[in-house]
This record gives sequence, C-alpha cells and structure tokens, in this order.
Amino acid sequence: MMNANHLHLRLNHAPVLEAAFGLGLLAFGMWRRRSELQKSALGVFVIAALVSVPVYLTGEPAEDGVEGLPGVSDVFIGNHESAASFAFSGILALGFIALSGLFLFRGGKVVSTMFATLALVGAIAVSVIMGWTANLGGQIRHTEIHPNATVPTAVQGKERY
Repeated sequence: MMNANHLHLRLNHAPVLEAAFGLGLLAFGMWRRRSELQKSALGVFVIAALVSVPVYLTGEPAEDGVEGLPGVSDVFIGNHESAASFAFSGILALGFIALSGLFLFRGGKVVSTMFATLALVGAIAVSVIMGWTANLGGQIRHTEIHPNATVPTAVQGKERY
C-alpha cells in the first residue's frame, strides 16, 4: 500500500527534472529561433507546476512519517521544508507565466524574444531553487550527502569499489 512517504518520494524528482528539461528545451528553442520548441518548453513548465502540487501536499505527511527515525534530524527537515515553500512558489509562478505565454502566443503566433527571455530567467532561477531543495530533501535520509560527510576509502583492509 502506498502512503504519503511513498508518493512524495516517487513524485518529488519529476518537477525538478521537468524544470531542468524545460530550461534546456527553451534555451535550445531560443538559440534555434524555433517558436514551436519554445512553446513546448512552456508546456513542460506548466506540467512541472501541476506535478509539484501533489509533491508539496505530501511533504507534511511524509515529514510525519520520518520524524523520530534514527539519523533523521529536525534541522535537515526544517531546511528542506523552508526551501520547498520557496521552490513551490517559484514553480507555480513559472507555471503561471508559461500558461500565460501559451495563451498569448497561440494560433501560430511567434513567442516574443522578451517573453522567452523572461521565461528563461525564471526557469534558471526555478531550476537552481528546485535542485537546492532536492539536495536538502536528500540530506534527510542520505547521510552520505551531508555537508561534512566522510566516506571511508577502505573497510578492514579491503578497497571499496
């Protein structure tokens, strides 16, 4: 049976990857001056915003499921939660801008350079924030990515591969 923890963990990668993919697609579309690619990128941003809603909504129940587990720090949870609120606002804003662009430039209209640049700047900011938030979330259970983590190079005289 899938609970909020499972759902949060299964979905949380999608908006991060979608934002990054949309950023690449938009940049490529601007470079090639292809309005169809730019509009496709805007569609990806709308999808990323929609997928981020259940990710965000399952965050609090997922927190309840891991609090008190060995090795889980309230500091890491709090850091992730704060960043998630910021990232959620950013992806929703980018999704709204993208949806507005799809509406404004429908029916064969070319995406304006100014609008595409606005979306590109927003996508860069959101991609950075989403990546940062994902890293903070990973630190909750993955001690190997903590800022001061050390990884042993040998275990009882045997090299690690």
